[in-house]
Amino acid sequence: MNRYEQLMARVRAGEPILIDGATGSESNRRGAPLQARGWSGGAALSHPDIVRQVHTDYLELGADFIASNTFATGRNVLSDVGVVETFEEVNRRAVELAVEARAAGGGRFDHVVVAGGISNWYFTDVEPVLEQLHDDTVTQATIMREAGADLISLEMMVDIERLTTSLDAVSKVGLPVWVGFSIGPEEGHDPSLLGEDIELRDGGLLADGVAVAAGYEAVDAMFIMHTDVRLTEPALAAVAQHWSGPLGAYAHAAQELDASAYEYDDVITPAEYAAYVPAWQSAGATMIGGCCGIGPDHVRAVADALG
Repeated sequence: MNRYEQLMARVRAGEPILIDGATGSESNRRGAPLQARGWSGGAALSHPDIVRQVHTDYLELGADFIASNTFATGRNVLSDVGVVETFEEVNRRAVELAVEARAAGGGRFDHVVVAGGISNWYFTDVEPVLEQLHDDTVTQATIMREAGADLISLEMMVDIERLTTSLDAVSKVGLPVWVGFSIGPEEGHDPSLLGEDIELRDGGLLADGVAVAAGYEAVDAMFIMHTDVRLTEPALAAVAQHWSGPLGAYAHAAQELDASAYEYDDVITPAEYAAYVPAWQSAGATMIGGCCGIGPDHVRAVADALG
């Protein structure tokens, strides 16, 4: 079996799997620039040593899965930032940095899978045109495959139309796919305010998104990701009602500064974050890590909680 098949055998056996923490917010914290309309999309080119070291730190903590820092490297985002000409280079280099970090372990990390992370998010008022998003995503996933990605991780899927478009695209490149759904506002809210039918962040029911994703042969796992820690457990439980396959969680913790700005650093302590792990496991998650604001210290605490 190759490393991906070996990982999935462990997952299907119910073994706890540690996934990495944030790459974008962690790279920002270490000095990579935060772009107003593009998050940390250019960090693989501007600060490759930082990005590679972030991957290395998660590997040293025992992560079985690391994802490229490519949440904000879709062609639409790079176009909005004014650097669309870097599309191929930044996506290729971001995956290569994760692969290099794995290889630098002298064989210790050879079992670890590298995911090419792809989102359809946008940071301006210009929503991607679906036909263009499809074609660009096929190209992006192909670049990632050729750079050494073992799978494609769809990140922050927030509505049905873009989810379907993204799945149509990544299913064409011959790699397994993991799907990460996001619910609730950025800073979260009281879980008691969630309705019986939980909605995706930008519209449509989470249950419908799960049904769509389950219809694609390439999809091997589903996650609740980039979702407030307080909302993650009920969202996992909702997914588990409609999906019997591998399930995971990598939540975030955010604090609203104003209508358009959020703070992710120092919002939740590692111990506070890890305290959610048993509840996530009870809801069906066996693969656990973290998203924005969740760094190596949090992942170390998660590793301890997983045993």
